[in-house]
Amino acid sequence: MTADGDPGTGIEAEPRFSTWTGKARGWMLHRLPPDKLLPEDQPSYVASWIYVFGMGAIAALVYIIVSGCVLALNGPAWYHVSGLGHFINSTHLWSVELFFMFMVIHLWGKYWMAAWRGGRVLTWITGMIAFVVSIVTAFTGYLLQTNFDSQWIAFQAKDALNAVGVGAWFNVANLGQILMWHITLLPLAVAGVVALHVLLVRMHGVVPPLEAAATDAQLQQDLPDSAAGEGKHL
Repeated sequence: MTADGDPGTGIEAEPRFSTWTGKARGWMLHRLPPDKLLPEDQPSYVASWIYVFGMGAIAALVYIIVSGCVLALNGPAWYHVSGLGHFINSTHLWSVELFFMFMVIHLWGKYWMAAWRGGRVLTWITGMIAFVVSIVTAFTGYLLQTNFDSQWIAFQAKDALNAVGVGAWFNVANLGQILMWHITLLPLAVAGVVALHVLLVRMHGVVPPLEAAATDAQLQQDLPDSAAGEGKHL
């Protein structure tokens, strides 16, 4: 019996919400049901290596955040005088390099797979935004090395930023300002965009290879109309 008392359809009507919290919950349950948000299995083509690099980038990002928290808690001078600090700082840099390597391979792979198919344009856009914001985050990280290299990078960059008129606002020679950008604003931006990207992947599903999509389309054309109609509801 339905919620309206109709025993004939056997399909329960969706509940209607009158508050914004209820509407938000209904929207999330419709768009991201638990089995889609945390799936137990994936299509067979996900076993391909091209699907591994996105997860590798996320794993590297997790270590970047963890090691960055350790470095932030101990201050920018700690990794110059402590052996442990030097090790954490080095692994922080290596994880950044791995993050960019995995992300570039992931983005190029998805480009050649036309990953914006099937209503996934916003998924592709958030991936590109995450890459651009990560570049700025890594740049501010290089400025925090507090050595000759970081000083050289800072004053070369300051000339470039002054030339485009933003040097007075984004002063790369100001260590305190760059420190706050690097450990607060930019990491929150990267984490937020990556989280949105992963949610969009869950909402729309993992993009199939072009060969698999072409095979599915051909199968739908070869099926009779009745069978094709039934296949859409499987």
